[in-house]
Amino acid sequence: MTQHPLDEPVWASLTGAHRHLAEGGDLARRYPPDVSPFHALADPRDEGAWEQLREVAGAGAQVLLPGLDGAVLDAPLPAGARLVRELPGVQLVATPAAAGAPAAGADPGVVVLGEQDVPEVLDLVERTQPGPFGPRTPLLGTYLGVRDDDGRLVAMAGERMRPPGFTEISAVCTDPAARGRGLASRLVRAVAAGVVARGETPFLHALADNAGALRLYGALGFRLRRTVLFPLVELR
Repeated sequence: MTQHPLDEPVWASLTGAHRHLAEGGDLARRYPPDVSPFHALADPRDEGAWEQLREVAGAGAQVLLPGLDGAVLDAPLPAGARLVRELPGVQLVATPAAAGAPAAGADPGVVVLGEQDVPEVLDLVERTQPGPFGPRTPLLGTYLGVRDDDGRLVAMAGERMRPPGFTEISAVCTDPAARGRGLASRLVRAVAAGVVARGETPFLHALADNAGALRLYGALGFRLRRTVLFPLVELR
């Protein structure tokens, strides 16, 4: 049976739209560390894939393997691999309601963020902690933001993984002082509109216990596809 692109979205991205960023080989790949901490295996049941992952990441490295099959984690990991922790999460996919967001550019308060905005983006990330984000994460796709009246960047959202036919919306964050104004909703809709304009379907990941984010995404028309795990594994 053919695997769905969202079953292993990191691997599907690193062998597809993001292959120009991939480090590794045919069995294990990762993003450059300053782009994303995500790693992936072609087949997590293949000990050779774990060996290649160790070569790519280095002995002693701790690697994030989003979406790793829970059955793999339930069984003993290969020698030299140790589960440090795992966080339960969910994978959400846009319904036609979410895909029917206003066209990109329809919201004049939303601006495209570029290379010149990276210092402000990183400052906002530091203030809001939306999840893994590095200096070159914006290479993964389009990032949009909202600025306050004084020109300060107070909210953003962007694109991360790109398995075939899909784009993940990520780094959705709002400065605490600007919350309650619907900025996250505006940005998710704007990013989704750009994804749909390319003929792709937006999707999201969130921690399973992030009730606020799940309410927001549900209201915007995203629905649960599956539960996922975000395991951190040490390679010894």
